[in-house]
Amino acid sequence: MEPTSRSSFIIVAAVAVCFSACSRADDRLDSTRAASIVVTDTVHYTDVQNREPMVAELDDGALLVTGFPRVPHLPARPPSLWKSADDGRSWERVDVGTPDQGAVGNSDTDLAVAPDGTVYFVSMGFNRTTGEGTHITIGVSRDEARSWSWTYLAQNDRVDRPWVEVAPDGTAHVIWNDGDGVYHTVSSDGGVTWEERPKINDRGGSSHLAVGPNGEVAVRITPMSASGARYDDGVDLIAVSTDRGQTWIQHAVPGSRDWGEAGEGSVPRWVEPIAWDADGHLYHLWSEGREMWLGRSSDNADTWTTWQITSDDGFMYYPYLVARGSGELAATWFSRADRMSVRVAFAVFSEVGNDASPRAVLSEPIRFESWMEYEGEWRRDTAGEYVPVAYLRDGDLGLVTPLQDARTDRFGFTWWRLELR
Repeated sequence: MEPTSRSSFIIVAAVAVCFSACSRADDRLDSTRAASIVVTDTVHYTDVQNREPMVAELDDGALLVTGFPRVPHLPARPPSLWKSADDGRSWERVDVGTPDQGAVGNSDTDLAVAPDGTVYFVSMGFNRTTGEGTHITIGVSRDEARSWSWTYLAQNDRVDRPWVEVAPDGTAHVIWNDGDGVYHTVSSDGGVTWEERPKINDRGGSSHLAVGPNGEVAVRITPMSASGARYDDGVDLIAVSTDRGQTWIQHAVPGSRDWGEAGEGSVPRWVEPIAWDADGHLYHLWSEGREMWLGRSSDNADTWTTWQITSDDGFMYYPYLVARGSGELAATWFSRADRMSVRVAFAVFSEVGNDASPRAVLSEPIRFESWMEYEGEWRRDTAGEYVPVAYLRDGDLGLVTPLQDARTDRFGFTWWRLELR
């Protein structure tokens, strides 16, 4: 394990967005009040390979980061989790338990922290020989990630992409798919027991999950499921429940997307993020290739106001979105002009939905250190289908990118602290 390295610098300023009235926009974005996004700290932590990371903050300000290595399913191994007690300056591996206790995972992960401080850590198993998921398991900690109890939620072939979120009343929601629909289970007793609910939809993939301020639940359902093994044409929707997941209403999504075969001319898609703010407004962020769009619904996904937030000569893809307060949003996505120039862009929005135009601050894309060998050529690699961003308790933003370079045997993650000025 290599010592942690740090740096602190300013590299980002606001850049122009689409301020003209776009064809589907019902409002305009405002550039006149744009500030800047400042990277105040960068920490490179090397340990093991950590693709598609996720981040969460505990009540005491400690930080958790997880992800997964690209290794075969066997032998069984615990999922990776790291903790920082000093604002991300240093990190240490967390003992999450043993495979005999149910701590087994080598693929998709997610983290959520309940209002009472309970931590939920969902992990998936994946057999890279067969190309299929093997199980979904969830760990629960009630002592700030020091000890864990584990429960298998699913143990069948083709399970894929679990997510976990916790409602204000403490109810934990977990979703996943297996090619035969989107599954949903809940716990109302802090993860001691789990109740399987009816399927949210009989087809499609579990692209993203969000829980609102009054217990509303939204699930983004997309055509691809079972780790890409199944494609259900026409399944492209947001399902919303206003009775804590007992019943669901399916809604069309705003915007336009291609879901064809992946190739040079298509937009890579997997996570299509959604988020609720504290006022009960639902947001959706999506790419239309060379345009990034933001949508807002005030009626549980029935109708939408949309804005084109930026455009680019290259592809923008794999977005991620979080919300807090009243109309405050933070977003990330990958930007790619060619195979060697994959970067991460991030943006913040405020006053979304007020009578005045939304306030937007977009960054210049940042370069992160992730490489993969393709047909004898080393190319920059996303190492996952999103880059997580989180609002921190001190008002800053936290961002985590993969760190992987087999040429120098460096694997781990990079922690970025961002300040809006």
